[in-house]
Amino acid sequence: MVETPPIRRILHCDMDCFYAAVHVRDDPSLAGLPVAIGGNPSGRGVVAAASYEIRRFGVRSAMPAARAVRLCPQAVFIRPDFPRYRAESQQVFEILRQFTPLVQAVSIDEAFLDVTDHLEPWGSATAVAKEIRRRVAEERRLTVSVGVGPNKLVAKIASDHDKPDGLTVVRPERVAEFLGPLAARRLHGVGPATERSLKQLGVETIADLRALSKDLLGARFGRWGEALWRFSRGIDHRPVTTHRERKSLSSENTYAQDLETLEQMDAEIGRLAAQVAKGLAKRELLAATVTLKVRYQDFSTVTRSRTLGLPTADEEVIRWHATDLLRRTEAAQRPVRLLGVGASKLAAGDPSQLSLFDG
Repeated sequence: MVETPPIRRILHCDMDCFYAAVHVRDDPSLAGLPVAIGGNPSGRGVVAAASYEIRRFGVRSAMPAARAVRLCPQAVFIRPDFPRYRAESQQVFEILRQFTPLVQAVSIDEAFLDVTDHLEPWGSATAVAKEIRRRVAEERRLTVSVGVGPNKLVAKIASDHDKPDGLTVVRPERVAEFLGPLAARRLHGVGPATERSLKQLGVETIADLRALSKDLLGARFGRWGEALWRFSRGIDHRPVTTHRERKSLSSENTYAQDLETLEQMDAEIGRLAAQVAKGLAKRELLAATVTLKVRYQDFSTVTRSRTLGLPTADEEVIRWHATDLLRRTEAAQRPVRLLGVGASKLAAGDPSQLSLFDG
């Protein structure tokens, strides 16, 4: 007789507006203000993170800082302090690892935890989630939203259900009820292209998607169609894994005509970052280091790298760091014949996560 595997108890912990929250905690005068973390709004700066207060004005991460100021003239801009964020993240992850050794970093500010076999002395996954939220608030003076579910798919969606500072528990028997009314784009891996294709089939919600047959989805999307069929039913067997595998992935291009303006270079970096992100997604990998390569007209070559501390696979995050690194070269003063964007210190993970600047 084949034994039925036990129902897993998975937590998804997502820090609330992490970058901005760290600054507000350390400088209480910022509390309640529309804070944007990013570059100089009078130049070519980009918003890296937006507090909940400034989001009400329509300001979002990856938005040009100049546009953010137009939307919210009273915005308070703060330059990113990545060493501070990495140090804070390490403190938070130390707390998480005291509850279970099965902690999978998704980005600098979010993680999956498998607590199936690590419920004592708390007794339940819900109690574990409450204790994690209490300790992060007490020890780090920050808030974390937690989703609890029978798998990574459900836990991830649940953590976003009641942000900020929320706790959402989805019991196995309530998975279909919980997912049904949500937009199909909330499912793992459903991006703009898939969402458009689903709308052509009349799909708006996860319940709509669930009504389609596996054969129809397979004919339309191939192997991805079968995954959509499973996800719409809340089925997700992906394990929480802590294994890390060191690799690198990059994309570069040599130009027939030298690039002479930052606008041209930014556009190319955006294209290269998209290729790198696509490669990470295909391999289900996340990157902890972003590298920029620049070769000038005289064939001299420089590289600039930034280690994020914890992995990401978000295209906008990779692009933001690469364009910021570009400002640390002489590219604005010298013609450029080659640009490259690379990702390294890779880890197996969920490439469809939201931007680490969100949430």
